[in-house]
Amino acid sequence: MAKEQEHQLIGEYPSLPKQKRALQKRLALLESGRTLFIEKGWEQTNAKEIAAHAHVATGTFYRYFKDKRQLLMSIIEDYVDKIIPPELNWTNNDPISYIAQQLETHDCHFQQLGLQKLFPELLKDQQINEIIKENQTRIHKKIMQKLETAKEQGLSWTDLDSSITAWSIMSLSASIIEINQYQPNKTNYVELAKIICRLIFPPEVLEKLIESNSTSQHTS
Repeated sequence: MAKEQEHQLIGEYPSLPKQKRALQKRLALLESGRTLFIEKGWEQTNAKEIAAHAHVATGTFYRYFKDKRQLLMSIIEDYVDKIIPPELNWTNNDPISYIAQQLETHDCHFQQLGLQKLFPELLKDQQINEIIKENQTRIHKKIMQKLETAKEQGLSWTDLDSSITAWSIMSLSASIIEINQYQPNKTNYVELAKIICRLIFPPEVLEKLIESNSTSQHTS
């Protein structure tokens, strides 16, 4: 999503800090908001509590944010690329190992953000949902273009719709977060990567890609 579109959704800030101390206060409010949203939930947290947690006056909160929604939108803007399933580039790598690594990195980012419990609640918010959908559409387009290129190169299934396949890959990528909640296991990333690869590549193509990557590593 373009920065202009994101700021239209977030709206104009009351003011933007310029001095170091003011920047520190704004960052403290963002971190306190994130912490309290996770601990108490979005609906149960208010601006006064966020300010108190950040050790600043309530008026300071309203100096930088119109309301708690704008603060949350700022957090989402900063982290949106980390909570959206990753873009995948598989043609110059061992696809299974590469995708497994990307899935693990994405999952780690999401866990570090700490919004997994809050995420279903956030998706009910129309503005936040719009930001996420816009980014999903952008990633879907990129994956679909790569699938079309792979078809042209004779690497992927010719009888599967690239758009549907791209959405399926994104859905499977996002599912790693839920899978790890119910079935925590380090091998989940590899197993899910195998399923994604079977959506993209016929068996003989996948085998050749893995062999080619292994050979190039040995000769390098």
